Parts: sequence; C-alpha cells; structure tokens
Amino acid sequence: MGLSRLAALHGVATSYSPSAGVTVSVPDDTLLAVLAALGVDAATPEAVRESLAAAESAARSALLPPTLVVWAGEPPPGPLTALPPGTTLDVVLEDAGAPPPPMRITAGRGFDGGADPGGGGGAGTGTGPGAVTGGRAAAAADGPPAPAWWVEPPLGVHRLSARVPGGRTASATLVVAPPRAPGPTARCHGFLVQLYSLRSARSWGMGDLGDLADLAAWSGRALGTGFVQVNPLHAAVPGDPTDPSPYRPSSRRFPDPVHLRVESVPEYGHVPDRVALDDLRQGAAALGDTVVDKGALIDRDAVWALKRRALELVRDVPLTPGRRAAYCDFLAHQGKALEDHALWCALAEVHGPDWRTWPSALRDPRSEETARARRELLDRVDFHCRMAWLTDEQLAAAQRAALDAGMTVGIVHDLAVGVHPGGSDAWALRDAFAHGMSIGAPPDAFNARGQDWGLPPWRPDALAAAGYAPYRALLRGLLAHAGALRIDHVMGLFRLWWVPEGRPPTEGTYVGQDAEALLAVLVLEAHRAGAVIVGEDLGTVEPRVRETLARRGVLGTSVLWFERDWDGTGRPLAPERWRESCLATATTHDLPPTAARLTGDHVALRHDLGLLTRGLAEERAAEAHDTAEWLGHLTRLGLLPEGEGDEEGAVRAVHRFLLRTPARMVGVWLPDALGDRRPQNVPGTWNQYPNWRLPLADAEGEPVTLEELAAAPRLHRLMEVFRPREDHRVR
Repeated sequence: MGLSRLAALHGVATSYSPSAGVTVSVPDDTLLAVLAALGVDAATPEAVRESLAAAESAARSALLPPTLVVWAGEPPPGPLTALPPGTTLDVVLEDAGAPPPPMRITAGRGFDGGADPGGGGGAGTGTGPGAVTGGRAAAAADGPPAPAWWVEPPLGVHRLSARVPGGRTASATLVVAPPRAPGPTARCHGFLVQLYSLRSARSWGMGDLGDLADLAAWSGRALGTGFVQVNPLHAAVPGDPTDPSPYRPSSRRFPDPVHLRVESVPEYGHVPDRVALDDLRQGAAALGDTVVDKGALIDRDAVWALKRRALELVRDVPLTPGRRAAYCDFLAHQGKALEDHALWCALAEVHGPDWRTWPSALRDPRSEETARARRELLDRVDFHCRMAWLTDEQLAAAQRAALDAGMTVGIVHDLAVGVHPGGSDAWALRDAFAHGMSIGAPPDAFNARGQDWGLPPWRPDALAAAGYAPYRALLRGLLAHAGALRIDHVMGLFRLWWVPEGRPPTEGTYVGQDAEALLAVLVLEAHRAGAVIVGEDLGTVEPRVRETLARRGVLGTSVLWFERDWDGTGRPLAPERWRESCLATATTHDLPPTAARLTGDHVALRHDLGLLTRGLAEERAAEAHDTAEWLGHLTRLGLLPEGEGDEEGAVRAVHRFLLRTPARMVGVWLPDALGDRRPQNVPGTWNQYPNWRLPLADAEGEPVTLEELAAAPRLHRLMEVFRPREDHRVR
C-alpha cells in the first residue's frame, strides 16, 4: 500500500484498463523505476516510508499547488478561494521589465494597493488583453460568480506569492489564459502534405520551403484553399544515414536547415565562386533526376551534403548593415536556447550525434569544458545559428505567401510528441527530461505488445518548477510563423505512457500531467499568435478529454473510416452527427491513401510486411466489408453519382461526404488528389518499408513535381468538389 500511495501522490498510475471491464496492475519494478526517474527514492521499504511521509507532509502543509490556472472571465481556482480571509496575494507579472510594485489582492477585501490593475499602461497595469479595468472583479462566464474581492490579473504566466494571517507564505506559478484558443474565421479546406515529398523543378532533390510557399500561393489563389498542413520541420539528428522520421527530432524548438531554398537566401547572388555553386546545382539536379527517372528514394543526407557546401559559401558573403542588424536581433530574441542548440550541432560534428557518448564533461551543457568548447567552436556555432535564422526567414515567407494568397489560416505546422534522447533538446534541457524512460502506448486490442517510441518524456515536476518556460518557448517558436499548429498525440497533455529503459512496453505505466496548466499555456500562446490549434486525438482517448479540449477551443481530428456509431449500430456515422470542432479528413500520413483503401492494396502491403494479426483472406474480407459499408452509405446519400467500380469517383465521394459534415476544417491528403496508393509511413516497420522517403506520385507510382501537380487533371477534378456553387447539387 505504501508504494501505491507514493506513486499516486506523484501522478504514477498503479493500474490501467486496456479495454472495457479489464484492469491490469502495473509491476512494482515499473513503479520503482518511474519514481526514480522523477527523483523519488523508493528503492527500499524504508525509503518508501520516508518518501511517503515527506510527500504527505508537503501535501498537507501546502497553501498552494505548484501551478494555478485562471481562465479569463471565469471564477478563480479553488485553492485561491479556499485561502483564509485577509490573505495577501502579490502577483509579479511576466515581462514586467524593471521590477514594478506587485499587483496585490487581499482575499475577502479586494484590490489592496500595489500596481493598479486598472490604469497606467505597461506590464502589471492591466491594460493587456483580458485585463481587469478599474479594479473590478472578473465575472464568471459559467457557474458561480467570482468572489467580490477577486481581481483578475492580465493574461500571462506570472508569479504569485501568498501570505496568510499569521505569517505563513507560499508561492506558485499563475497562468492566466483566455477561455478558448482562436478558431478558424470561416470554414475552410486545404491540403495535407509531407514537405520532403513535394519536389519541384527548383528544389534540390526534396521539397523545401520555397516549394511550400509556392504550393500555398498557387492553391490559395487557384483553388481557394484556406491552409496547407505539413509534417514537423524540426531539426533532425544527423547520422549515417539520418533517421528520416520527422517525429523523432533532435530539437522541436528549432527547424532543420535542410528545408532551405538555397537560391532564396539574399547572399546567394553575391557568392564570388559561381563555378562551385553551379557544380552544386548540377549535383542537385542529378539527384532529382534519379528520383524521377530511376525511381530512387528521397535521400535527405545527399541533399544536405550539397546544401551544406552551398550554404558554407553563402555564409562567407558579408551581411549588409541591415541584414546584420536583423541577424543580431534574431540572436538576441532566441537567446541561450539557440546558443545551446547551435553548440550541440557543432559538438556533434566533432564527437558524433548522440551526446550520451561524448566525453563526460561535455554531457553537461553548463560545465567549464563545455564553455571552453563553445569558445573553440565559435565559428561552427555561428554557422548553425545563421542556418536557424535563414530557415526562420523562409518559414515567415511561406506564411506570408499563404496569407497573401487569401488563405484564412495559412501554414499548419506540426509539433512532434517528443525528441530523440541523444539530441539537442535532451542535452540542453536535460534536467527537464526523465532519462531512462521512453514514451509509447500500452497494449490494446490493436497492438497486444504495446509501443515504445524511444522518446524521453518531460518531467511534470521539472516543468512546473520552471514555470513551464521550456514548453512556452517551444510553442512560441513554432507559432511564430504558423496559422495553426497540430499537436501530435494531444492526449499527452493529460497523461503519457512511460516505459522504463530495457523493459517491454507491456511493463510501462501512465504518468499524469498537469493538463490544465499545459492546456492553459497552449491556449495562451495560441491567443498571442492568433493561431488555431488542432489536436491529433485518434485512438484510445480518456473520457472527457475531447470535451475538455473542445471547451478550450482545441480542434480534434476526425478520419472518415474511424467515424462510426460506436455506441449504437456500429455503422458509418451520418455526416450531421460529426463534431464541428475538428479537422476532418479521409486519411493521414500513418494510414493508407484513400485509393489504396478502396482497392484493398493496403491489406496486401501489410501482409507482405508481416504486419497482419490474422490470415490474409480474413483480413481482406473484413476490410472489404468495411469499405462496402462506407460506399453504400455514400451511395444512399447521393454522393456517389459515378456508381460502383469508379475508384476516382469514390475518392471524390469521400470528400463530398466530408463537406457534408459540420467540420470547421476539411483536409485533402495531397497524394489522394493524384491517386497515389503508397503510404508515406507504415507504423511497425523500419527498414522493411521506405518510410518518410517517398516522393509524391500519381496512380501509377510515377513521381510528380509541383509543376506537374498544378496541372494534373485528376487533382482539378477532385478540387471541383470544393468549388462554391449557388446550388447544392453533387459536383
């Protein structure tokens, strides 16, 4: 009982339910390992008793939890209203510059001096969005009214100090967030694409940020699209070969310069060695030709080798005064985080891409040896800082191109669920991660062995102690040039499945997160950026998670083939019964393209890869029945006028159906527009399938460039479905 109680106090589950009516106990060894990763000693029975006594004593004596969340316009949280009358609350507002008098509130009496929440201007004065003016108490949108003494601080992440009568004190992080994240200003549709696959005549062997800007500019103007969603563009861990998965990055905070359009860098035109640049461009052209003419896969390492040599030449061109000033501003704005990332990149060039194998002194980013290495590698550190700046500029240009083309949202960026344990973030922020742990998924009806994704989790206690600064910086960086942000595995805001190193995923457990704090910070940063948030909430989801996310304005993700009346008939869900607050689509990067699902090609592929859990004939029959049910549903709704046996017509029918739903955003998987049958990723495979390396192709598997895509008749026939008409006839 002592170990179970200790685990519960630290948010560690002692059991889980893989299916209705089934409860599985978590092994004690797992609990001990997870508690150790959280800094809790439970190695012996005596240690358990001591740690439990300390935790229970801290819980009893705490005036405040580590983090408090205030939703603007709603009553203050319970721990504040439970404070005794006469308690003084001092709020030091974020970004206040020179220390101002704190905003002071006295429980039971109201605003009590200090910085006036109703006047003056500037940090701490209550003039920002959501601030209370004139010392008025916030009014509750729902539920009981706020206490008369309550004065709502302005939006932000602040530091709260409390002093109760008698002298006891406590402090906490105070997150004040708007009640909801921004939503799309109008219903819209757009493309979903893996950027590396979107090659053009100008890109160097793989899709780049110039291609992204061009796709957005063309589709926004010519097709009326409202957004383009791309895969994570996070910095990858270099290797031989580099892991091509965009969901296992070195850093989520900074982008990968492999996505740069080299010719778009202003200094490119001033490189004196034109012969060297021409040779590199010819090499890039040859690399692209191998993809088109010889069926080669996208070779990220070969692309970066060429681009790096070109960018070294570009970097030698002196910056103009204006460009130098812009670069210096970027460095100042990014601060220590960019310095650390660039230093990791420089050290990786010398010692390899996994910091856990470096000389021991260099494994600590704050050691004297690391500081010495920073000075010795200053030129390489500057190179990697420069690459981050150039990439940031082109990310901004892509979003500008999207908005200039009339898109209502623009570029939808993607936040991976974690980072590589040997990469930049895990090194620079090592105290924030639970080392020796990996996140994944528990066993369920679809995967009896569970999943281990090889990504270390953030420690909830470390994030709270840091006032969520690493999380806030991550979100601000990604939202800087985004119209929307997709959160991979958004359920991770609530809990994550931790797997101790060396153990199978079946021997993991759930560790709870401070979901309200994480969600409040997310909503706050989205509000500041004016960006939409889309959560990937597919698969097993805890009760009330989707409702909580929807209440805070976070859109979900609905994939047609999974939307059935699971609580009733089990049949395809009628379009009017779909949720409104979602991005609706026919498929994703982890699922078969629509043409493959309609033809059953995906079943044969999974059989060839040894991924089926039942016989081929049985699997084919089940999939055929599922597809037939959906096609019958589409026919009854009058959405399949082309009739049976028309694969392209069925793809159009699927998207007609999506438009019948109330979904705020409708996504078209770009390969679906061309009839491509190959999935970009097959979960459960590594070298058995070319995950994350396939170029965009047509129905025959022939690679298609951006220029060819823009003229493709099949794409235009599909996009006719989205063209606004005065009548509502099938189109």
